[in-house]
Amino acid sequence: MIKNKFPWTWIPTLYFAEGLPYVVVATAFSTTMYKRLGVSNTDITFFTSLLYLPWVIKPFWSPFVDIIKTKRWWIITMQLLISAGLTAVAFLIPMPFFFKATLAILWIIGFSSATHDIAADGFYMLALDSSEQSFFVGIRSTFYRLAMLSGQGLFVIIAGYLEQHTGKIRLAWSVTFFILAGLFVLFFLYHRFILPRPKSDTTKTGGSAKDIFREFGLTFASFFQKKGIVLAIVFLLLYRLGEAMLVKMAAPFLLDARNIGGLGLTTEQVGLVYGTVGVIALTLGGIVGGIAASRKGLKYWIWPMALSITLPHLAYLYLSWFLPTSFILINIAVAVEQFGYGFGFTAYMLYMIYFADGEHKTAHYAICTGFMALGMMLPGMIAGWIQSLFGYQHFFIWILICAIPTLAVIPFMKIDENYGKKTPNP
Repeated sequence: MIKNKFPWTWIPTLYFAEGLPYVVVATAFSTTMYKRLGVSNTDITFFTSLLYLPWVIKPFWSPFVDIIKTKRWWIITMQLLISAGLTAVAFLIPMPFFFKATLAILWIIGFSSATHDIAADGFYMLALDSSEQSFFVGIRSTFYRLAMLSGQGLFVIIAGYLEQHTGKIRLAWSVTFFILAGLFVLFFLYHRFILPRPKSDTTKTGGSAKDIFREFGLTFASFFQKKGIVLAIVFLLLYRLGEAMLVKMAAPFLLDARNIGGLGLTTEQVGLVYGTVGVIALTLGGIVGGIAASRKGLKYWIWPMALSITLPHLAYLYLSWFLPTSFILINIAVAVEQFGYGFGFTAYMLYMIYFADGEHKTAHYAICTGFMALGMMLPGMIAGWIQSLFGYQHFFIWILICAIPTLAVIPFMKIDENYGKKTPNP
């Protein structure tokens, strides 16, 4: 058992706050919104994939987060800025020029969220010892994904409900963004008082410009001098290759009419699929993955978890070829994919922590997540184009083919066989 119970008071809320703006800006929430507002699949996938850019380039300013102010200060400040950005989007949705205007604000929210990620992940590594990090990796990934599924589920359900009861799609999504903004005000207030103050959460230099830039250069260069850096980058880019394209097209597939290959669900139904059964499946997958990793270690579980994150894509292949009308079958298929993702993503997160470990772990972890975002951004940009060329059925066959590069890199991974194992009590 974890002796220190205090992490339970802030890890769930911190990682929920980390995941929510990510899904709003760069994944299914924004794709669902723009789909309902009449934007084409090709434009949706291309422009929302570009919104990944803040997470891709965040390593370039991660050393500044590491050496200026404390991680705690960055966390609460970014949560307040995210709230302001969400409020701005809410005001802009009803405008005639909503597409370009909201994309611009979502871009700003993305930079604030990426900065929040740097600080939160660094804070996690400073506030917990290695055995606690291993134990809570499943918990943090679960609440991160719960946030994503809340964006895809709960808040989409709210938007869908408002669509039906107001008859005004833009108003419905505007109100939903106001609700999100209010939630981030609550996160700001809660974390301002609840987050602990680790002694190691300090600035790294005296604050002079010369010291800051010198530290920046050393920190960034030291990452690319790590042993096994090339293989690590390949792994970070390829592990979620199929998922990167699937996540962009899942909501359009569920929403599109059946006569063009979709399932013809309503906005509210799409939210229900991800916000209920999907949440339960993901929670179980993430928790099981974290517990498994803490008992046997990352090296033992890397193969099962890599298979778990790729093979469940068969569920979407089934949906696209048979187009079931049963809402229960659709929920089961999504649950299978979400459980597999929750379980398999544990290895990805744990490997990033493992590879980033060292003197500059906060900045190095941020660089890892930058490659993670790049691995989502580039495939996602062409997902809509591929789907428009070949249709949903052959698109999901392509998703399964993308499992090959993911699995091909696993045999070459060099991981300490004891890493991630829970230290037995003396």
